Amino acid sequence: MAPISLKFGGYQGPASVHSRAGHVFGKALSETLGNAVDFTFDSNIVERGHKASDLLSMVESGTLDACYFSSSYLASRVPELGIFDQHFIVPDRNRAYSVLDGALGRELSGLMEKKTGYAVLDFWDNGFRHISNGKGPILSPDDCQGLKIRTLANDNHQRVFRALGFEPITIDVRDLPSACADGTVDAQENPLTNIYNFGLHNHHKHITLTRHLIGVAMVLFNKQAVGSWPADFKEGVQRALRQATLAQRGFADEDDILCTERLVAEGIEIQELSDAQRKVFVDATSREVATTRAGFDARLITLFDEDLASG
Repeated sequence: MAPISLKFGGYQGPASVHSRAGHVFGKALSETLGNAVDFTFDSNIVERGHKASDLLSMVESGTLDACYFSSSYLASRVPELGIFDQHFIVPDRNRAYSVLDGALGRELSGLMEKKTGYAVLDFWDNGFRHISNGKGPILSPDDCQGLKIRTLANDNHQRVFRALGFEPITIDVRDLPSACADGTVDAQENPLTNIYNFGLHNHHKHITLTRHLIGVAMVLFNKQAVGSWPADFKEGVQRALRQATLAQRGFADEDDILCTERLVAEGIEIQELSDAQRKVFVDATSREVATTRAGFDARLITLFDEDLASG
């Protein structure tokens, strides 16, 4: 029998925790399925002139079989995904993983399959998000007033940053480095791994460790492709992907430490908020977070809170 093709796509360079996990996935597939799979990994479609967001249409159309991508980009199609976008709610990675691997993660995967052309087979760590800027230290919402900040294309994110005094702007990640360089934006928010690996620190010398959100990267597969696989092949893919997921989450945790060391060595000012300072940010956005929570079915909120507490 001819091998089944599995084309996986990404949008980041070789040092990225996602790219590294993609290679782990390929190796695990080879070990699990052998000659039954023909795996290819296009780790950075941006190098071929695409926008990062093109991955979504490429997977849904079947040009690619799978990719990773931030859940926030799909909340307009599956509003329930916005439950991940509760700023200043998730305190640590272990509790985040309890949500992703628990009942809520399974519920949202089912909704994705029902409402879109994707099957979600796992969730990757898209990093605790922090704020970088080229103007000066940000230690309170007063320091945010009037600054143009690049955010994800997501209403919940933009409402939160407006509440802090920012002017949100949506820019594809492909164009983010140039937007930081030419002053299109004064600030942006991303995990440390992205700030360093995208070279944003070359233009933004100040980083505030707000930990306002832990990003979720869904591992998306073309739903029709998954539906066509034999049961043993699908089981092998899921086992291999779980290996890659565990590795990816470890990479993400390690990378926070490594990137902090590298940023400090390159003269970047990193501000760690005190509990009192962070509370000011939490209080300033509490109404927006409450609005986000109020928009979801009570059962989903219960699942989220129960999974979070079990971590």
